[in-house]
Amino acid sequence: MATDNNNEEDEDPMAAWAEALEEQKVSEAKTEDSGQGGPLFGAASSGKENLSQDINMVMDIPVTLSVELGRTKVPIKYILQLAQGSVVELDALAGEPMDVLINGYLIAQGEVVVVNDKFGIRLTDVVTPAERLKRLSKA
Repeated sequence: MATDNNNEEDEDPMAAWAEALEEQKVSEAKTEDSGQGGPLFGAASSGKENLSQDINMVMDIPVTLSVELGRTKVPIKYILQLAQGSVVELDALAGEPMDVLINGYLIAQGEVVVVNDKFGIRLTDVVTPAERLKRLSKA
């Protein structure tokens, strides 16, 4: 009887793997049926096609890109005195790189250019994701 027990133990690891794989297939099928599949909800992606579909989902999300020329602090009485032609001095120097913000978060710096009679910005330095995380943690 001891030899029968050893044979069962030798087969158990493969049987356990087969059982686990079967459970995973059943679980994935249930997730797909409920409409909550995909990596965004914690399920594993089943290939490049799913990954590209997930990326395409976020490609059309609108964000606000803005360029900040500079900042200044002024008292309210100064704001009330502003009129057409007033000049507000900013803390940025002429020729200094401008901050490029996405939804208020710094993502790059650049220089102002004119393209087809419109202002544009040429990116000169892009903030790496690691730097962005450091700045977020400091705020």
